[in-house]
Amino acid sequence: QVQLVESGGGLVQAGGSLRLSCAASRRTFSTYTMGWFRQAPGKERELVAAISRGGVDTYYVDSVKGRFTISRDNAKNTVYLQMNSLKADDTAVYSCAADTGGVWLPTRQDQYEYWGQGTQVTVSS
Repeated sequence: QVQLVESGGGLVQAGGSLRLSCAASRRTFSTYTMGWFRQAPGKERELVAAISRGGVDTYYVDSVKGRFTISRDNAKNTVYLQMNSLKADDTAVYSCAADTGGVWLPTRQDQYEYWGQGTQVTVSS
C-alpha cells in the first residue's frame, strides 16, 4: 500500500500562485510515475501533469502549459505542482496519484493505482 497526502491548496486571487505538495509513505517512491489530476464541479477528472520516475520527463495538459510546473524530490518522497498565473478555470479539487506499474507518463486515470484524498484550490476572479 502507498499512502499519498496532499497539502498546499487554498483560496487565491486570479493571477496568483500556489504550490501543492504530495508526500508518499513508501521509500520506493522513486520507482513511481506521479501525476496530478483535478476535478472541477460538474466536470470529469482530468490529468493536469505527470512526471517520470527520475523527474526528467514531464507531461502537461495544454491548458496549463507555461503556467504549471511539476517536479519531484525523491529524497523526500514528495512531488510538487507549482501553479502560477492562476485562473478561475483552475478551480478544482487537485489529487496526486502514483503509478507503480512502470508505465512511462501514463495519461489515463486507470493507469494510476494509488490516490491522495485531494486538496481544494479555489481561484477568485
